[in-house]
Amino acid sequence: MTRLLAIAASLAATGAVLAAQDSPDAAQFSSGVELVEVYATVTDAKGEPVTGLQRTDFEVYENNARQDVSAFVAGEFPLTVALGVDRSWSMAGEPLRLAKQASQTFLKALRPDDRSMVVAISSDADVIAPLTMDRFNQIRAVGALDPWSTTALHDAVIASLDRLEPEPGRQALIVFSDGVDRYSRATAAQVVERARRSQALIYPIAFGKTRPPLLAELAVLTGGRSFVLRDVRELDKTLAEIARELRYQYLLGYSPVDPAEAGGPEWRSIRVVLKKPGFRVRARDGYMTR
Repeated sequence: MTRLLAIAASLAATGAVLAAQDSPDAAQFSSGVELVEVYATVTDAKGEPVTGLQRTDFEVYENNARQDVSAFVAGEFPLTVALGVDRSWSMAGEPLRLAKQASQTFLKALRPDDRSMVVAISSDADVIAPLTMDRFNQIRAVGALDPWSTTALHDAVIASLDRLEPEPGRQALIVFSDGVDRYSRATAAQVVERARRSQALIYPIAFGKTRPPLLAELAVLTGGRSFVLRDVRELDKTLAEIARELRYQYLLGYSPVDPAEAGGPEWRSIRVVLKKPGFRVRARDGYMTR
């Protein structure tokens, strides 16, 4: 879910370091004005992030009705990220070694003001390194992981999103797994529903020959991307792509032309359109009203 919030208050709370555009289109935030916020990632044909776009380059539609983008910021946003590492017996051997290597590489690539946590996925979702900027102890905790138990992947995704939920600013969940759930209490449908209510971008990296449908769906609906690691030589390239995408994004804010009415949560679709050809824009596909 994309939360309704006062963007000005959110940015102040995160201490965001933003590259606001020096143009008439630069966002002027007013405290107390509640907006729907949407993070958008724009890439070129080579998958490289596209910078320098203006507010007028975007169109946002909610329930197919065009919205007035009244707030716009582009740049690098402080990140709160959860890394889910599948340590189950099905990942024993080379897959777990690669997952640990990938997690440690990603942690080292984070900026000093980014916050991260590590969740070990087995029959439980164990937080082996709490949310902090202490990368040294997180890297050490990942290195100590050994294979254990079954894969309650659905439960772990939900638990990770629950932990990220109260955190301000931009959120991401990176999942390293073979993608096969075993003995979760939650169903796949419940995972999808929880992801729709989250602000986090989900980036699953599957170790195997196929892309698990659930992992692909979670990436699409949250505005992230899913990857299949078929060759160890692809690992650094995959991590570099994720890091580049998370490093530069666009934040679009609008007040819905058709405000939500009392009567319970309601799903509202979001579609972000980029008017410049040759580029690809990704954003989450909607949110639940409160």
